Amino acid sequence: MPLYKSISVNSQTTVKIWKIEESYDALFQPLDLKPQSLQRVLGMKSELHQRGFLSVRHLLHEFGYTDQDLYYDDNGKPHLKDGKHISITHSFTFAGVIISDNEVGIDIEKQREKIEVIAHKFVDYESNYLKSTDEDYINRLTVIWGIKESLYKLFATPGMLFKEHFLVIPFMLKDGETVAWIDYKNKKHRYNTAFLEFEGFTCAYVVP
Repeated sequence: MPLYKSISVNSQTTVKIWKIEESYDALFQPLDLKPQSLQRVLGMKSELHQRGFLSVRHLLHEFGYTDQDLYYDDNGKPHLKDGKHISITHSFTFAGVIISDNEVGIDIEKQREKIEVIAHKFVDYESNYLKSTDEDYINRLTVIWGIKESLYKLFATPGMLFKEHFLVIPFMLKDGETVAWIDYKNKKHRYNTAFLEFEGFTCAYVVP
């Protein structure tokens, strides 16, 4: 399937989402992968991960880039050679890329009940407004996880903890946006966040 969604966040920032319906071969054939990427994709044990990896390269093409334009730093954070900022995500049958003039982060998560089991690992401040009896509890938990995962990708700093250093301001699902903060080593950083739901998945992204 071609592009699933394209979102113009602002004049400097765009999100593109791909629904992964193609076979591995169909995704692989049109691509010109650099040796490191080829080695990486061939080494993946899961075809689902392989297809996610390849679909991200197709999203790059949608932005006018190729695999050759992408590289990773020592913390595993992706970068583009032209200096623009990029963040990447894939989950099951969806992949997403956000590209901006500013630091950004993106995450896609499948909405699953089992997130409730690990909520204590990433929810602290948010428990002030989030209750397990809420009808939309799982969906809002998924939004919080996605926002915090996006913040972690943006900052890419070892030692940061979802529960202790990230907080998400109260929101409702219908809002589609909220504000999040990083409070780390006596520095506070404020970020605008947005989120959307589709086909049992949640996509969240953060921008300054």
